[in-house]
Parts: sequence; structure tokens; C-alpha cells
Amino acid sequence: MKPFLILSLQLFIFFFLIATFGETVYGVARMEIYSSAFKDKEDIPQIYTCEGSNVSPPLTWKNVPPQTKSLVLIVDDPDAPDPAAPKRTWVHWVIYNLPPSPSSLTQGLRSLPASTKSGLNDWKREEYRGPCPPIGSHRYFFKLYALDTFLQGLVHPTKSDIEKFMKSHVLAHAELIGIYKKRGQK
Repeated sequence: MKPFLILSLQLFIFFFLIATFGETVYGVARMEIYSSAFKDKEDIPQIYTCEGSNVSPPLTWKNVPPQTKSLVLIVDDPDAPDPAAPKRTWVHWVIYNLPPSPSSLTQGLRSLPASTKSGLNDWKREEYRGPCPPIGSHRYFFKLYALDTFLQGLVHPTKSDIEKFMKSHVLAHAELIGIYKKRGQK
């Protein structure tokens, strides 16, 4: 086997083990994403929703693989329109070519870091749109992907477009889940 293929196979196995078997493998910590506004699997404060200011929450990440060239952030809701009978995943935010450092996004992000691009959400807009569930309590997944490349040549990409382009370039993945239910709903 050629040395390049052997190294590629070793890297694939290494990152597969990290993703599969917990916090650390061979002393390398798993990539994480979190928010100072809410904890994983807890309620998203109203300010970040359609019932509040509809601003993006503060996000921070750590343990990004050193060979990461860019990050992708996708925020979506797999419980749309009704969590009792979901029919689709509703996309709230897509950003790509995010630099791995600095390792955070501020609350109410108004301008993206240099080189970062926005994709289209399901309102056909290149922006954050917060939780606004029509019925019931929904889960909102903040998914961060570390890539070994920059995504180029994309024009107004959707989540699906981004996922196709990044498919063979994911080094690590982290996820934060927030919950939201509109006021007054049963």
C-alpha cells in the first residue's frame, strides 16, 4: 500500500474511534459546542426565539482538531411542524467556512467573521432565525463540523448543498440541543 493511503486509513480509524468511543481516545478530547445561554437538552431562552429578539445565541467550541481548515454550523429542528408527527427538518441557520479560531460566536451576531459565508435557511434567507414552533415542544440542534478544507464555489447554498460538499471532509462533529415551546401552548 502507498504511504499516503496508509496514513489516510490511519487517520480515518483514529477519528472514527474518537467519534465513537467517548470523550477521549489516545488522549485526544472530543470536539464540543456549548452556549452560555442554555445547557444541552435544556430550554432556549425566549430572547433567541421569534417571541423574543430573534437573535442568535452565544456559542463556543473547543477541542477542534488541529488540522481543521474551516467549520460549518447548521441549526435545525427535526420536529417540524408537530413533534407528535414530524414531517420534515426545518433549517434555521447555515454558516460555513467559519475559522476554527476564535472559538466562539457572540450573541446577536451581526457580521460574520472574515471568510465566513451564510447559506440559506428554510425561509430562503441567509441569516439566523430562531425557534418558532407552531405546536408543541421542539428540539433545536446546533451542529458544528470541523472540515479539512474550505467549501468553495457555492452560491446561496442550502443545508443539503453544504452537506453534499462537506461529506468526505469532516474531521469531527459536535452537537448542542436546545428545547423550545411557545408561551401559552399546552
